[in-house]
Amino acid sequence: MPCARPGVTRNEDRVQGKRILLIVGGGIAAYKSLELVRRLKERGASVRVILTKGGAEFVTPLSFSVLSEDKTFTDLFDLKDEAEIGHIRLSREADLVVVAPATADLLAKMATGTASDLASTVLLATDKRVAVAPAMNVRMWQHPACRRNVATLREDGIIFIGPDEGEMACGEYGPGRMAEPAAIANAIERLLAQQQPGPLSGRHVLITSGPTHEPLDPVRYIANRSSGKQGHALARAAQALGAHVTLVSGPVTLPDPGGVTLIKVETAQEMLDAVLDALPADMAICAAAVADWRAATEAAQKLKKEDGGNDVSLSLEQNPDILATIAIPGPQRPDLVIGFAAETENVVDNAKAKRRAKGADWIVANDVSHGTGIMGGDATRVHLVTGAGIEDWPSMSKDDMAARLLARAAEALPNLRSAAE
Repeated sequence: MPCARPGVTRNEDRVQGKRILLIVGGGIAAYKSLELVRRLKERGASVRVILTKGGAEFVTPLSFSVLSEDKTFTDLFDLKDEAEIGHIRLSREADLVVVAPATADLLAKMATGTASDLASTVLLATDKRVAVAPAMNVRMWQHPACRRNVATLREDGIIFIGPDEGEMACGEYGPGRMAEPAAIANAIERLLAQQQPGPLSGRHVLITSGPTHEPLDPVRYIANRSSGKQGHALARAAQALGAHVTLVSGPVTLPDPGGVTLIKVETAQEMLDAVLDALPADMAICAAAVADWRAATEAAQKLKKEDGGNDVSLSLEQNPDILATIAIPGPQRPDLVIGFAAETENVVDNAKAKRRAKGADWIVANDVSHGTGIMGGDATRVHLVTGAGIEDWPSMSKDDMAARLLARAAEALPNLRSAAE
């Protein structure tokens, strides 16, 4: 096995002995995949390479064979391999399938289920996780057709690594450069770590995220400034710990998290219905900023200014309380119910009162008053309110907060289940 170069940290648990199937698409970035093979081998992985016809125009099969210390596969109709149903074997024997570079053509084939060559056939036949590192011209990456394909693949659970933004071989500048080999190798390590049995393996975690939109008429609605960043970060963190995650999300502009069951809703009633349908769950985290009120009667036509003169009155009624409904004692109640409290004053006192009133086990409270930048931002500062007391957490990114909260929840969950039994 090649010796590790200085500065390379070998993680035996994540990479050592793992089998990576690397599919190399046709693009100038194919030369970077040689370095990717080298880095993966240094970390102890076994690498097999499928080189597309386009990829072979840039890099030779022999180059990959030398670095991978294995045969480079190119032809779907290699009689010896296909006598052994080689494309099925290749697709099933890997621990992870990586496409780098993932060209616009390959992404389109994946999105439409096309199986016209060895690479696309293997991708259609695999039952393993697939990660792609896109590489193409910026205009191609931003083209509506490519954006549709990317959205479809994300919904299918494909993991995207990059692309980066920078200068391209064609002389243009923008997003579309393939991520650097070191970054791809690090992402592969993280993905392999997620495949190890985690503390939430076998658990179902139900998470709500984003705002709700409560229609006033066919044009207008009541909403709030929630971006969904915290809820989506929680979904990624739970999935990384091995959980089966159901994410019920209101309208957001965020990329869909890979590897989770995503249910998109608009109104509070739709969110409640989706949550109840998703039960039972071991843990429920209500991170959505659900609108407290909705119009008592939704206007069938757009409300006009002249309809009410200078003054317009809206009749509102309360929306269903999703957190309180989930927390009701009974066979469907999750073992751990966590709510969020976005407050602008008396943050801790209001969170303590909310925990008692809703019947939640934990409340995560933060100050979203004007100037904090938390609502819609990338960072947060929270107070964790539990039956044991209050913890004041320092300011951190929403991803870091999600990882810390899920780690705490995973540690507490077995004790809560034992107490309930």
